[in-house]
This record gives sequence, C-alpha cells and structure tokens, in this order.
Amino acid sequence: MVGNCLSLSDEHRGKLSRMQQLIVQKFGGTSLATAEKIHRAARRAVRAKRDGYRVVLVVSAMGDTTNRLISLARDMSADPPKREMDVLLTTGEQVSIALMAMAIDAAGHQAISLTAAQLGMFTDSAHTRARIQRINRERLDRELETGRIVIVAGFQGIDATGEITTMGRGASDTTATALAAALGAEVCEIYTDVDGVYTADPRLVPQATKIDEISYEVMLEMAAAGAGVMHSRAIEFGKKFDVPIHVRSSLTDAKGTMIMEETPGMEDIVVQGVTLKEDLAVVSLNAVPNKTGVAAQIFAEVARNQILVDDIVQNIYGHGKLANLGFSTNASDAAEARIVCERLAEEMDIGSVVVDEGVSKVSAIGVGMRTHSGIAAKMFEAVAKAEINIENISTSEIVTSVIVRSEDGPKALRFIHDAFELDKRNESSPSE
Repeated sequence: MVGNCLSLSDEHRGKLSRMQQLIVQKFGGTSLATAEKIHRAARRAVRAKRDGYRVVLVVSAMGDTTNRLISLARDMSADPPKREMDVLLTTGEQVSIALMAMAIDAAGHQAISLTAAQLGMFTDSAHTRARIQRINRERLDRELETGRIVIVAGFQGIDATGEITTMGRGASDTTATALAAALGAEVCEIYTDVDGVYTADPRLVPQATKIDEISYEVMLEMAAAGAGVMHSRAIEFGKKFDVPIHVRSSLTDAKGTMIMEETPGMEDIVVQGVTLKEDLAVVSLNAVPNKTGVAAQIFAEVARNQILVDDIVQNIYGHGKLANLGFSTNASDAAEARIVCERLAEEMDIGSVVVDEGVSKVSAIGVGMRTHSGIAAKMFEAVAKAEINIENISTSEIVTSVIVRSEDGPKALRFIHDAFELDKRNESSPSE
C-alpha cells in the first residue's frame, strides 16, 4: 500500500486553501538532457510555487544516461548481477536531483533533493523490477512545511533491508503517481518531449492526432500494449487512487492529455488508439502432455523466474492427449525463458521448445468495443489489405491484438490507424 496517506476525502480536499494544495511534476530524461532544459524545468516548478502550490518534483536521469550506464555494465559482464545493476543505474537520477536543486536555488527558491532511501520509498526486493509497497511521508511533510520544493529521484526504491532497488525502465512515472496518490495531490503532471497522448506513435504514423481526454482503463491498456508515453504501473496508481494525470510537453504551456475516470462520451469512440509493441518473443512448448495441472506447473515456474508473460495460446491435438502451449514475452526475457522452458521440457516429457524473437504486437484499443460490433473484422481486413500475415490473435473487452513479424509491425500499425479513421481526432465513431 502507499502508506496511510490516502485519507483525504474529496470534501476535505475541496476545503483546502490553494496554498495547502499540492501538485507533483515529473520530468523525463529527454526533458532534462541539457543544463538549459533543467533550468526550464526548474522554472516550471518555481512558477507553480509562486502560484501558491506545494510542489514535489520527480526526475529521471539526464538524456541517455541510463543507456550509457547499461553499456558500461555490459562492458564489465555479459550478465551483470541485478543487484549491482540497481546500484549503478540509480546514480543517474541522483545526478539529476542534485542539479535540479541547484537550478531552483539559482532561481531564488529553496529546494531539497531526496534519494529513495532518504525519502523512504519502500519496495519489494525484486531487483530491476521492484514494486512499491509503502511510502513514508514523514520526511516529505517536514520538508514541504518549510516551504521547500522537494525533488525526488524517480525509478528507485529501497527494500526492507535497505538494499537499493529499481522499478524498471520508465518507472519514474510510477514514482510520480504513487507520490501524488500518497500526498493527495490535485494533479500529477507528466512532462515529456511530446504534447500528449496520440492515437498512435506519431513517429510511425505521421497523421496520428492528440487525444484530449482518455480514461485510465484505455490508457492502461495502451501503455501495456506498447505506448511508450506512460508507464503502465503509473496508470494503475492513478486509477486506483483517482489521481488526475496530465501528460504534457515540457516545451510549451499548451494543454496536453488528461488521463481520468471514464466519461459517458468516451464510449462513443470505438477505437481511441492503436499501438505497436516491439522487441517481443514468442515461446512455444510443443507436444505438452494435456493433463490437469501441467499448465499451472509451467507458468508457476515461469513466474518464479520473474519472466513477464503477455499473451498465452494453447491448441489441443492428438485426440486430446497433447497440446502446443505458447506465450509471448519481452525479448529481454527470451534467453531466460528458453532456459526455464527447456528445463521444464526435460522434467515433464515435453516434445520441444522453440523461441521466436522476430515478432511484434499491434493492438487496437477503445472502450467503445464493448458496445460496437465488427471491430475485429475491420482490423483483420486492414492487415490483409497491407498484405501482412497474422501469426496470432488475442482479444479482451476493449483490446484486439495481432502478432505479426517484426518488420511488418509499423506497416500494420498505419493500415489499422487508417481503417478506423483515427486521423479525424476521434470526433466520431467509424460506421460499422
């Protein structure tokens, strides 16, 4: 849980004076890549302070710092220990928080930088992919009471024994929304190098348009399906604790995309966005004995090795005695998944294990899928029009996804975007 700090009722919050209200601002690495950009971010925090808000800043490592640190680690070892990776990677955020505090001080305002350990951001002990368990707000409250802007290192935590942990790439968003939930913030502002959430990645689909408002549910599915603008666990915190999240550009004052509770009009839009999830692998276990408990045993072992599983497909054959069981996972987990599944194959008399790392997933997402028919048909027609073969299909209440070859992913994305006419800014539901 996020401490005992979620007790403010809406009525109580509404009675607070503006001076008592708080906002959380998060700046990603591209928004902090240079000294000039750090000063720009500092000015935004100072402006919010002058407007009467208490301000908590969450920052990522500067620019490509994390990538450079990962490269250094690979120079030392092909498979560096995860604990040491966490110790190394958290140094990037420590640089950013100190520089940000200096920039705010230079602007004439008081600020203090806090690492996860200094703050009390407690996680479990899963190195490189830890999850927040508790936030101690005592230090935060004390620093905010002095009038300081508090700058928190994103993406990192400590476990119960004091070990440094990290929460996975992009998890500074999670730090920000968790703090916003813990502190009862009025809004959590996520500053990026784009001006909001788009109907598709505009780098791949030039005609993609910005979405003004999107529900937590749709944004969560888009993030999980490959939309890189927000971390999926950050959306989970927003949804669970009803934290309004404003995704906006660090370069302008223009309104971005508000992530919020679903409103009645949102369901009128059949598909709100399409996403491409690259760097996937499909792990196939062939000739699996079709017996009670076999699938449970396989996925329990996969989970024990902290391998993330996306879609699962099973086909029964051989008069019901055998099955082919496959699942998709991140390409970064493919090597470990192969080792785990090959060991299971020996232990459980499974025929073979095949790992295909050359696939991507394209998804169409929208709450309107609940009440409109023909979505899957339109999507498959678009992929066929692009002359792309579909290797796997998965569906849920508001998501339809297809697995295609990696080289076909961007093209499939563009054709599906066109099929649902998302360049029309989601103004109307496409006819069925």
